[in-house]
Amino acid sequence: MRHSGVLTVLTMSIFLSACGSDGDDIQAHGADPKLPEPQRGLLPNMKIAEPVQWGDQKPTVPEGYSVTAIATDLKIPRQTLVLPNGDILVAEGRGGNAAKLKPKDVIAGLIKAEGNTKVKGGNRLTLLRDADGDGRYEMNTVFADNLNAPYGLAFYEGKLYVANQDELVSFDYSEGQTKASGKPTKVTDLPSAINHHWTKSLAVSPDGRYLYVGIGSNSNITERGMEVELDRAQIWQVDAQTGAHKPYATGTRNPTALTIQPETNQLWAVANERDELGPDLVPDYLTSIQEGGFYGWPYSYWGQNVDPRVKPQDPDKVAAAIKPDYSLGSHVAALGVDFSLPAMGDKYADGVFVGEHGSWNRDKPVGYKVIFVPFKDGRPAGEPIDFATGFRDAEGKTRGRPVGVTVDPRGALIIADDLSNTIWRVTPSR
Repeated sequence: MRHSGVLTVLTMSIFLSACGSDGDDIQAHGADPKLPEPQRGLLPNMKIAEPVQWGDQKPTVPEGYSVTAIATDLKIPRQTLVLPNGDILVAEGRGGNAAKLKPKDVIAGLIKAEGNTKVKGGNRLTLLRDADGDGRYEMNTVFADNLNAPYGLAFYEGKLYVANQDELVSFDYSEGQTKASGKPTKVTDLPSAINHHWTKSLAVSPDGRYLYVGIGSNSNITERGMEVELDRAQIWQVDAQTGAHKPYATGTRNPTALTIQPETNQLWAVANERDELGPDLVPDYLTSIQEGGFYGWPYSYWGQNVDPRVKPQDPDKVAAAIKPDYSLGSHVAALGVDFSLPAMGDKYADGVFVGEHGSWNRDKPVGYKVIFVPFKDGRPAGEPIDFATGFRDAEGKTRGRPVGVTVDPRGALIIADDLSNTIWRVTPSR
């Protein structure tokens, strides 16, 4: 799109928007955030990323840590997986095929696209290897290709699992392997009609028996009708051997990343909540996932806060809605989560890292960074700590957008950046 076209679209968005400015810019975090009153308008205020090159710059990390680009020029890296021998797999791709419903969807889509990479998705897995342990990943090779928007990755005892946008598949894997030995085996089909939220997140149970797949909704707030939301806004539990599945949790609008807590074997997720209720609603969140739990979408948010846009209402569902454990702030677009380990240093030994892709629908942008949420006694405790920043500067120049975050047990955080198409590696100074 030409620059003048972008200005036209932005002018239209400002004209159509019925909301004011971001006001006091409430971005409450933690277990008990203060939620403002909803604001309704034809379009939210919008401020998108203005992509620029990193050049000789890098993300900013805490004192005592260093950051290195270990792979560049990838084809939209989303999530990563550290294999037992230290190799890193990167899922690359772009999915989704949802038609635009209203003029505002077209406008919002054009604006959002300006803040994303123009590279074509790879639909592949790339393997990175640092053979001599010097922190330079000298091998960069395609492990498997011809996939369909791969996103979630998991591994258990010789099986590599990949969540494409339409199916969950597996590869046999032998340690040291650099290329898949054949085509993947289907474990089960995944809901893929429309695919408004196409990313399928993935985790494996500690015993390898079950796979957990996060499946996003097909709309913001049921504007396509409830019939297209069958099996959506859920986390599935899938039998790894048979592919049999059931809803493990429901009402999770868009569970974009899943992880298992090491000490407790508890499943946790980050989820992106609904839009068009104002710049400070609704908080994206980090939460433990209870089997059989209902987390509100579409009827309510953050527990029993009713969304009046949903027709018909369901008071019983609202009453059953579980309040998430921890607010990350509204519109941060959390896309990655992983539990830390002592090898990451004392300050960051107990808690989770969260990759925040960044907002597009508020005047004052939020996200565009990796944060650390400290834990105590197995639960989130305290304010989030900025861990990797500098992806977007005060002038709006945006060099990167974090997606997946993966902790390497040897002491490194792996960050997938899908704007600059880079994999970053952050390590404590030795």
